[in-house]
Amino acid sequence: MSRFSNHNFAGQKALIRVDFNVPLDKQTLAITDDNRIRAAIPTIKKILADGGSIILMSHLGRPKDGPEDKSSLKHIVAHLSSSLGVEVQFADDCIGAQATDKATALQPGQVLLLENLRFYKQEEKGDEAFAEKLSKLGDVYVNDAFGTAHRAHASTAVIAKFFPGDKKMFGLLMEGEVSSAEKVLHASDKPFTAIIGGAKVSDKILIIENLLERATDIIIGGGMAYTFYKAMGGQIGNSLCENDRLETAKDILARAEEKGVNIHLPADSIIADKFAADANVSSSLSNTIPDGWMGLDIGEMASETFAHVIKNSKTILWNGPMGVFEMEKFQHGTKAIAVAVAEATALGAFSLVGGGDSVAAVNQFGFADKVSYVSTGGGAMLEYFEGKVLPGIAAINE
Repeated sequence: MSRFSNHNFAGQKALIRVDFNVPLDKQTLAITDDNRIRAAIPTIKKILADGGSIILMSHLGRPKDGPEDKSSLKHIVAHLSSSLGVEVQFADDCIGAQATDKATALQPGQVLLLENLRFYKQEEKGDEAFAEKLSKLGDVYVNDAFGTAHRAHASTAVIAKFFPGDKKMFGLLMEGEVSSAEKVLHASDKPFTAIIGGAKVSDKILIIENLLERATDIIIGGGMAYTFYKAMGGQIGNSLCENDRLETAKDILARAEEKGVNIHLPADSIIADKFAADANVSSSLSNTIPDGWMGLDIGEMASETFAHVIKNSKTILWNGPMGVFEMEKFQHGTKAIAVAVAEATALGAFSLVGGGDSVAAVNQFGFADKVSYVSTGGGAMLEYFEGKVLPGIAAINE
């Protein structure tokens, strides 16, 4: 049952932690991708429709030493106002007299955006006094920032202790993220296929280890596949390889066999003579790549095998691309996976795409609306699937 949907915000001031950490053009400071803003709109609109008012707080960028113009949230006010159809007010601080006065004066239906939380070091330190000052601005606390749920910051975790149980909750975006992740991790229909890509085994060890307890099939693509092939005695040419992770790769393969989990590595690869968009390209079996060549995408056989596994799945988790999809010559494998995931979803599978690069890929290839759920939180989603407790989630559930 959704605590948020059942709550009536009439006459209440909702203090919402959103993730408006959007990319800005370096010259004009205009927003270049407003996905994160759009993701928060349904939560904001529900509160306004109830007759509540809203105080939004977020971070933007990584300011090192206090306030700086390029990280000011004032740059998103006009865009946010037009997205909401409401004139958004702005406070040029997140605590202090102006923030307090503007929050106090808010009328039902009005929206106030506070200045960047990370202009204060106390935010990232999880400072309790700072969290308490923020908490005084609203009657109800709503966390809708899944992208920062893995951080124990003042506004994402510590602040929740200043609100009673019925006055702190997830927003609609956060609810969707948590319930989708829970479904995959704890209530998945089998066969459950996890597609894990990306460059490094070291980045994905914990997620693979956790999935060995849950998945029936694990597809491994991207640069990390070559560490596995080298561990098995294959020739990988100049392909990416973490030599200090060869034993880890062997251990994962042995444990998968022990648990009856099928590990699928790409049988063949698209290879290149250099890491560049204009490289000479050929194809090769993944365990006999000639010296001077490197694998930059999965090959035709691998694409077909992986697609077959995916289409027979009931639950699919996709985290990480199959190759250097940003370069046209090496995007075929990732695109083939996107097509297969979309087809499996159309046949009734539940598919969750999480992690920056996989999300970028489904958006680039136009498949975002053909999968069950696209996560907005890269690092947070990864840590969730590693089996870690996320402070932002724990703080609401306590």
